[in-house]
Amino acid sequence: MKKVFQRSCVYFPFVMGILLLTLYSPWQEFLWWNIIVQFLIFVCFACIPAYLTQRMSYVDIAWPWGLVAIGLLVLIFGEGYWLRKSIVAGMYLFSGLRMGVGALILWKKGHLNQELPRYQFQRKRWKKMGFTNDAFSIQYEIMIQGLANMSFLSLPALLHFNNTATSFNALEIIGFVLYLLFVSLEHLADMQKQKFLRQARKENKKRQVCKIGLWRYSRHPNYFFEWMVWNAMLLSTLVVLYQSYLHQGGLYWIGVGVALLYTSRLMYTTLVYYTGVIPSEYYSMQKRPDYKAYQNQTAMFLPSLPKD
Repeated sequence: MKKVFQRSCVYFPFVMGILLLTLYSPWQEFLWWNIIVQFLIFVCFACIPAYLTQRMSYVDIAWPWGLVAIGLLVLIFGEGYWLRKSIVAGMYLFSGLRMGVGALILWKKGHLNQELPRYQFQRKRWKKMGFTNDAFSIQYEIMIQGLANMSFLSLPALLHFNNTATSFNALEIIGFVLYLLFVSLEHLADMQKQKFLRQARKENKKRQVCKIGLWRYSRHPNYFFEWMVWNAMLLSTLVVLYQSYLHQGGLYWIGVGVALLYTSRLMYTTLVYYTGVIPSEYYSMQKRPDYKAYQNQTAMFLPSLPKD
């Protein structure tokens, strides 16, 4: 019973998030379509392949294409100002396609024929927690990411898609500009890492630590800027959230504000503890002899000047 309770608690915030968002009638049609579409995407492209192969890595295909689906649903159901609707849909489409196409390339090249390291690390966690049924654990954790797409990760879209104001407030503009900045920096970090790896292979240097460009200031700049991409999207919604509270009042919009904060926290914990920093560093410490020195010199997540 203890194990059942532990796992039920993980699902609880997502279920409560869905229930909270469906209480606002203008969002209901979008939400129910999103729930249906996300369920189909995750079942077809993650749950079934994972069941057949016993590899969780297929969730890396389902999750970003779920973001693409949110962007398309904004275009289909959005009732607000066309330019705002297009910008918000574009953010979801670009973020989803960038990662989703990359995941399909990995799949085509055969990289998903074995479990990705971050999901190998999950098995170590399950074993440590006493969860011995890996087949069940895989399906359970795939649906955590599916529930995130159904609830909190759709929240920026919900707050924008029926906003009819034809002028943009300052926080919206700042949020949209920061989105472009952070997504560009995330892409730059990925390109710098790929350039480093190509050069290392060319020079036949194995197990090297990437310390170039943005990687001098953070051990995981790609994860940091992915987090900031979502923070920028959340920032752009604050004025419409505040206006909704002023016009309609009540505890409901306070609850939505708490959900916004939780969305940022959710992305942070995912990128640092769940599928990001911690699993990556576990294997880097094993593979790269100089990684310990890199840890001592360079900030883990939030960029800062390297130590001498």
